[in-house]
Amino acid sequence: MSPSNTATHASTSPAPQQRTRIKMCGFTREADVLAACAVGADAIGFVLYPPSPRSVSIERAAELARLLPAFVTPVLLFVNETPERIEAACAAVPGALLQFHGEESADFCQDMSQRTGRPHLKAARIPLSEVHDFDLLEFAYIHHAAQALLLDAHVDGYGGGGKTFHWSLLPPNVNAHLVLSGGLTPANVGDGIRALHTHGLSLAVDVSSGIEAGKGLKDADKMRQFVQAVHSADNALSF
Repeated sequence: MSPSNTATHASTSPAPQQRTRIKMCGFTREADVLAACAVGADAIGFVLYPPSPRSVSIERAAELARLLPAFVTPVLLFVNETPERIEAACAAVPGALLQFHGEESADFCQDMSQRTGRPHLKAARIPLSEVHDFDLLEFAYIHHAAQALLLDAHVDGYGGGGKTFHWSLLPPNVNAHLVLSGGLTPANVGDGIRALHTHGLSLAVDVSSGIEAGKGLKDADKMRQFVQAVHSADNALSF
């Protein structure tokens, strides 16, 4: 990318300090959904990708989403899914956001948002190596219609692998709202917030394996500790 293009794709000012929103993902049980809402999750993710050990059916996602109180947002995660199944899931889960976690094109994502009337998140799968040529500024430019970009480690199985990528390699001036994901835990989420809170228009966090007792089985104590760690990082940055 030429220097002039890079400037076009970059944001012009850092994000102001604000509360870091929290998405928890990969729910399969009623009790876990209720516990996540009780500790303060802002969004609850349901995986509609059959090969995932955290996958649920559309019908099950709808059952679990009905437990969510007002102002807690359901998120439906798809990987290279058909338009028909995406539309069916949206019909079953009112008010859900769409999360595209595969190789979906920007045109496909935008078309599905228009067809369903739902905003979408697009996952940017960041390589784990210390040296890579993934261009997040270009990715943000291409996926400008996304509500936010979810930054996840590029692992087999499309996420949920508990791996972190090298946060220091991300550009500091991304013209997009960002959601940090990939290997977050109560122990490291504060470091991630401190490292990236001014890199985009805003920063949220997304956790799955870091709050689990087993794949798809959440741990209430880990969820509470994760939320506390996010709040502690926010409070420290506010001074």
